Amino acid sequence: MIDNFRLVIITGMSGAGKSQVVRAMEDLGYFCVDNLPPMLIPKFAELCAQSGGKVSKIALVVDIRGGEFFDALVQVLEGMEKQGFLYEILFLEASDATIIRRYKETRRRHPMAPHGRISEGISRERDRLDQIRGRANHIIDTSGLATAELRGKITALFAEEREHERMTVTVVSFGFKYGIPLDADMVLDVRFLPNPFYVESLRRKSGREALVGDYIWKWPVTQQFMEKLSGLIDFLIPHYVKEGKSQLIIAIGCTGGLHRSVFVAEKMFEYLKGKGFKVNVEHRDIKHNVIE
Repeated sequence: MIDNFRLVIITGMSGAGKSQVVRAMEDLGYFCVDNLPPMLIPKFAELCAQSGGKVSKIALVVDIRGGEFFDALVQVLEGMEKQGFLYEILFLEASDATIIRRYKETRRRHPMAPHGRISEGISRERDRLDQIRGRANHIIDTSGLATAELRGKITALFAEEREHERMTVTVVSFGFKYGIPLDADMVLDVRFLPNPFYVESLRRKSGREALVGDYIWKWPVTQQFMEKLSGLIDFLIPHYVKEGKSQLIIAIGCTGGLHRSVFVAEKMFEYLKGKGFKVNVEHRDIKHNVIE
């Protein structure tokens, strides 16, 4: 096996949250395939292992939806072990009451009891999954877990070293007169800062230029604001990461999106970059303005 190759088999009870786990795994950079027939797992894993590192993290959902094919899973995994393929099994389960409630809410039929009672299907499925559950490396009972809590458990188990401590932050500057970015998680209004627009020599320059930046920064209110904003960001980001958030978009707006919002966005970009975050900066509304 190649180094850093990781194969995770996701299985478990219907209604236990496998679809939520797949979304969390995708956010961690895993190549995910749902409902793959067990007999295809070795060949698929081999192709990924030979991709030259392009596909090194794989998560495969294999469960009783595969019908008779599912019964071959244990035999397939034993064969992979003989070939030297390393894998992990994540088994998801939940209480009967929780699964019944979830099926009632979604009005779906249980795959093991399409024309019968949900409780009967659950019982049959537990019996059928008993052997693979015994081989599981990780077992998560999702009965009392909120979506964010489940995501946190998945992140803790399957993120790269320290990857779960990071998120991608995008800082976007904009002008309120052009509208607030629809995908923003946080919106900050910096129209209270001194405005270079009223200085003739600065009016047509952007907040990325030194003269404009020096003008905005010289005011004590700007420095106080940046200090408080940095503290707020330092407080919030660890909590967002803990909640399972993988991307944060901070929108900073002024009237036209040319001076103050651009300057503050650049300052936040440098601050977050210095903290080691994966960070991008975008200036959405500079294009609406004429710049020297």
